[in-house]
Amino acid sequence: MSTDSFRDFVLEQLAALDGLRCKRMFGGYGLYCGAVFFGIVSNGRLYFKTHVDTLPEYLAHHAEIFAPSEKQVLKNYREVPVDILEEAEQLTTWAGKASRP
Repeated sequence: MSTDSFRDFVLEQLAALDGLRCKRMFGGYGLYCGAVFFGIVSNGRLYFKTHVDTLPEYLAHHAEIFAPSEKQVLKNYREVPVDILEEAEQLTTWAGKASRP
């Protein structure tokens, strides 16, 4: 799946999220809910911003940290598990948690 078709899939899955915007960045795409940057689509993977109370869910799924290079590591962004990605309602819930200020 190309990066653009994966991006389109993610946007379709998140269609119920009010204020969703997508912008090219990091060689992939950044996801915004209103003014809040909360997600990254990169190389066929989706990463959401984590918070103290959401990090345990990602760790339970052994979610990888977003690290496009050895020098660029964003520890607050973790890969969204495939089982969550494939369920639009659950994905939207996780996006809502990731997009809070």
